[in-house]
Amino acid sequence: MLIQRRQAIKEGKQPEVKRIANHTFNELASEYIKCAERQRSFRSKQGFVRQLTEVFGNIPLRRFNSMFIEQYQTGRIQKGNKPATVNRFIATLKHMFTKAVDWNMVEDEALKRIRRVKLLAENNRRLRYLSKEECQALINSCDKHLKPIVITALNTGMRKGEILSLKWDNADLKHGFILLDITKNGDRRKIPINETLKTALQGIMRRLDIPHVFYDTVTGKPYQNVKRSFNSACRRAGIRDFRFHDLRHCFASHLVMAGVDITTVKELLGHKTLTMTLRYAHLAPSHKVKAVDILDNAINSKSTIQKLYNQAVLKEALSV
Repeated sequence: MLIQRRQAIKEGKQPEVKRIANHTFNELASEYIKCAERQRSFRSKQGFVRQLTEVFGNIPLRRFNSMFIEQYQTGRIQKGNKPATVNRFIATLKHMFTKAVDWNMVEDEALKRIRRVKLLAENNRRLRYLSKEECQALINSCDKHLKPIVITALNTGMRKGEILSLKWDNADLKHGFILLDITKNGDRRKIPINETLKTALQGIMRRLDIPHVFYDTVTGKPYQNVKRSFNSACRRAGIRDFRFHDLRHCFASHLVMAGVDITTVKELLGHKTLTMTLRYAHLAPSHKVKAVDILDNAINSKSTIQKLYNQAVLKEALSV
């Protein structure tokens, strides 16, 4: 650096002096929200930033340090927030400070202090799914507007946001598939439509002035949330500790138990890697047994007929 500075002096160049004003968190939040509008997760980011602003509001950005943020983590955990929830706030905060440095609102040192904060260990292995009887009981307990929504979730594994924002342009009943242009992972996803789902979608009254498949017949606008009616349906069906997102688990679990391979389930769910999909692998122990039996037959040259004959001989021998 000294050599570079001496060379700059020889060339008559003056050092650039960067002066950064003492910005507050409120100012950063205001600018960050404008930037977040271009992101797919804008709605959730907006909620995170709003809650962070309520806590950090008028605090200067230069005052933020590792201890400050770790105390915030502890406070949220003590209030009953789950580690995954707290991590979303910390991740948002870190990204905000990254942009603050890019926008010359704070020095690099503040960002380094924030980055030292480690995320909490998460346990996202919740796997709650319904039996076939419970699925049917839930469908039967749904209100008229909720029934096709639940049927769509159970037969496609789509996320709640994907279902409620679904438009007729993306549902091709003639060729039997749903095409999702924008998903959580940013990839396009093509989902087949089975006969049960096709019947449910054909039973929906379609209006030419409303592009959405699921909409409020009074306002003509798509549903923003169905939490209240869904909880009521679960209560009527006698189903406890069950969320709308668990319908996605039902879809994947029953596919695996029916013998569908994990890779196909991954593609239908829209997971980028097999890591998330492998949580369902334990539901197919019988297929592991079949796989080992196939290996046994291949190595020992035992045909299926020979195996059945041997079992018959053994049964006859035991009966003597």
